[in-house]
Amino acid sequence: MQWQKADATPEQFQADEQVCRQHAWREASFRAWHYQTMLSPVFVRDATGRGLFVWPTGPMVDPYGHQLMEENRLAQFCMESKGYQLVPAPRQ
Repeated sequence: MQWQKADATPEQFQADEQVCRQHAWREASFRAWHYQTMLSPVFVRDATGRGLFVWPTGPMVDPYGHQLMEENRLAQFCMESKGYQLVPAPRQ
């Protein structure tokens, strides 16, 4: 897949993509930091009864997996708002 906009020059595309990626990274990083700081270790017991502290995990807790998905979503939204469309890349 590739981004396409009928009247965009290669230079304009590069600038638009860079701006969208930077804004998306900034917003996704802030959100991941915000989610991470709300969590703290939890005391649990293992199968043998020993106690230990663990960090909560899950799809909304993983700051890297969630951040990458959110960053891509935000960058795509930005590019679409600038008039670009994702189209299949030509076969080579």
